Amino acid sequence: MSSASQSPGMVVALESRHEVAVRTMAFEITRPPGFQFKAGQTADLTWVNPPETDAEGNTRTFSIASAPHEARLMFATRLRDTAFKRILEKTAIGTPLRMEGPFGNLTLHNNVQRPAVLIAGGIGITPFRSIIRRAAYEKLAHRILLFYANTKAENAAFLDELTTIAKEYPNFSFIPTLDQAPPAWHGETGRISAEMISRHLKTAVPTGSAPVYYIAGPPAMSVGLRDVLNKAGIDDDDIRSEEFAGY
Repeated sequence: MSSASQSPGMVVALESRHEVAVRTMAFEITRPPGFQFKAGQTADLTWVNPPETDAEGNTRTFSIASAPHEARLMFATRLRDTAFKRILEKTAIGTPLRMEGPFGNLTLHNNVQRPAVLIAGGIGITPFRSIIRRAAYEKLAHRILLFYANTKAENAAFLDELTTIAKEYPNFSFIPTLDQAPPAWHGETGRISAEMISRHLKTAVPTGSAPVYYIAGPPAMSVGLRDVLNKAGIDDDDIRSEEFAGY
């Protein structure tokens, strides 16, 4: 990954953590003075002198889920039974980590005449939370649609927050979809399809505008959605993606 403003490794501290979905934890670290990043970028976090380790190592790459204007750096992750995640769940607040970054190019394009179609699966929502919070804060003129796929509502991190932002920021449309929807669910159901995307684009975007598409989610989903977009006539030059493996 590349970055226009990469910072050398620096020691930060774990400041807070809380559950944002089933087996999904958001955590915040201190933001080093002068640390700058673009919404959608990532950082590498490494435990300093961890109490345990395993074959997967002490470092993980996370998308920064907070926006550039916010005082702390937020990340979010699905919890698995690895040494890194066990430490994250149980270690004391204030425990040090080393951070490197920012990295990555999954950032919002500059041309406000082109809508942005963001497509997220599961924990792939993290870079898009950053982008949406930045766009709402700066009142960007981009027309933004966010499609967000999950199995169940309780697995969908930041669902209520993004719903609220969509009510307050008129340029943003939020389209969550569930495989297993509860009776009171008013959103979409099933997988994100070309038909679903096209239907919402017709009502939200002026005819003739050419969106830029962004995909973030598990590797199989990212590949599948790129294929869906290609078959719908979307060129690879108009698609940007980030894969979230089971880290």
